[in-house]
Amino acid sequence: MTRGWLLARASICLLLAACAGQPVRQAPAVATPEALHAQAGRVAVLAQHPRWSLQGRVGLSNGRNGGSGRIDWRQDGPRYEVSLSAPITRQSWRLSGDNHWARLEGLEGGVREGADAEALLRVATGWVIPVSALSAWVRGAASPGLPEGAMAFDTQGQMSELRQGGWTIDYSDWQPQPALGIGLPHHLNANQGDAKVRLVIDAWQEGAATP
Repeated sequence: MTRGWLLARASICLLLAACAGQPVRQAPAVATPEALHAQAGRVAVLAQHPRWSLQGRVGLSNGRNGGSGRIDWRQDGPRYEVSLSAPITRQSWRLSGDNHWARLEGLEGGVREGADAEALLRVATGWVIPVSALSAWVRGAASPGLPEGAMAFDTQGQMSELRQGGWTIDYSDWQPQPALGIGLPHHLNANQGDAKVRLVIDAWQEGAATP
């Protein structure tokens, strides 16, 4: 293991430093035909708006290390640009790409590129972040690139849990989006074994600039 790799790993740990977790609202596991029909309508609306962006806070854990930072995510159909930064340490990195290629910038040792964004992040940083699926999960929808998942809804008909691709995603505190006519999540936690991704979304925008 090279000193440069260790420094890169350390910089990621410093980058993701300092966010308190948000509690997830416990809700009954209800999946009524009405809730599933409403969810299908939500997915249809989201499909009509493939360009979006969000700003918020992210917390990551791999069972041994954990931390948090600011996140800025821009999506235009299959193309994405995800930036993470820690204002205190002034460390940052950026992942960009599409369904076929990914580019990771900001780590010591230079730019990394590869066909699999998740594998690229895991090798370079040690974090497991399901980037492709998260682009759907973060807006409260199952990923079309994975087998159909199981959904549960709260008493208001909002999705409270999604199980897909070996991950469990818990949702809470949905926020209305007048421009879309539907709600979008404010908090979500995605877990797969020791791998955990927590997002607190402070702002959504539709029709984001192309990454």
